Amino acid sequence: MTHPIVIVGAGQAAASFIAKLRGGNYSGPIVLIGEEATPPYQRPPLSKKYLTGELALDRLLLRPQSWYDDNEVTFKLSITATHIDRDTRQVTLSDGETIHYSKLMLATGSTPHRLPEKIGGHLPGVYTLRSLQDVDQMKTEFQQGRKLLIVGGGYIGLEAAAVAAGLGLQVTVIELANRILKRVAAPATSDYFRTLHQKNGVTILENTGLEALQDKDGRVSVAKLNDGRELSVDFVITGIGVAPNTKLASDAELKIENGIATDLQSRSSDTNIYAAGDCASFNYQGQLIRLESVQNAVDQAENAALDILGETVSYQPIPWFWSDQFKTKLQIAGLNIGYTETVTRPGKREGSQSVWYYQNDKLLAVDAMNDPIAYTMGRKILAVGNNPSRADIKDITVNLKDFT
Repeated sequence: MTHPIVIVGAGQAAASFIAKLRGGNYSGPIVLIGEEATPPYQRPPLSKKYLTGELALDRLLLRPQSWYDDNEVTFKLSITATHIDRDTRQVTLSDGETIHYSKLMLATGSTPHRLPEKIGGHLPGVYTLRSLQDVDQMKTEFQQGRKLLIVGGGYIGLEAAAVAAGLGLQVTVIELANRILKRVAAPATSDYFRTLHQKNGVTILENTGLEALQDKDGRVSVAKLNDGRELSVDFVITGIGVAPNTKLASDAELKIENGIATDLQSRSSDTNIYAAGDCASFNYQGQLIRLESVQNAVDQAENAALDILGETVSYQPIPWFWSDQFKTKLQIAGLNIGYTETVTRPGKREGSQSVWYYQNDKLLAVDAMNDPIAYTMGRKILAVGNNPSRADIKDITVNLKDFT
């Protein structure tokens, strides 16, 4: 390949893609295009250890700059890709430069939904939590005694709530649905985390929406809720979901279906263009899904690299996720899409438990709260395709190893 492999997007998927290519002895040129000024970095610690100052920027980086230099990766940072010409295999950049590519990887990620401007979403003191810049801008807000409103009771919002409460802030989480985590977890998991947050001083308001944010002296100061209440706030964080960044691909007339549609080799509808991470959808057990997780970004990107290296492998992951809140580590194996019933299994330690998801008699997924054994066994059981009975899962005298 005379032209470089070009990567648009400088996140986890991009870093993993490069490492897999170089690890597989690909020696051709690689060009990385990133909107931010920083080489690829970890996003999960942003709302936790980086926010609290426990993790410095150099430790946030996925690889040191020297690694990219040693592996002859050309960086084009603080630059966006604005156009793809599939016929000539060229990418146009925001500074007017054009780059030919032999293969193109779209690792463009996702963008957080923002509150509408008409209800005050534009006001100073209203933040999203996605990038290094986001966290750097809000760091000074986290001062003991200040009042934080979090809009959205998903994992991002709850993780931010846990950090803020731990720093001594007064935290309120509002969730429009009738329970936190409704989109991603069963009632038993929602109940666990609601109790956890309430024990740590977080106010959880479910069935509660945001009517408007109001300012004082040009900065957010009041939140009007849909039940008529008004809350005094010092700042606001929104965690109301993300949208895949597909405009570049859509303008290039690639197939878009819940993200950039990819096949089992992570190729888009143009076989010279790959996609991975939050922006990409793929077929999982007969359903076209998109996974917003580190695991998926890494594995899907590595799958694409293998295809380029001539080692074609079908992408058939066992998804896994995690979330850290207070002293609880949630570990999830599998996907609970379409579950019809759950079983809760007590853990061996105080405060530990796991929730097992079934679609009729088929095991789909496991949520493990401070229960690494249940998580590990759950992943192994899913990997081998076993379906232990709900009665066996509920019975703590039954050894989960018997099903692996």
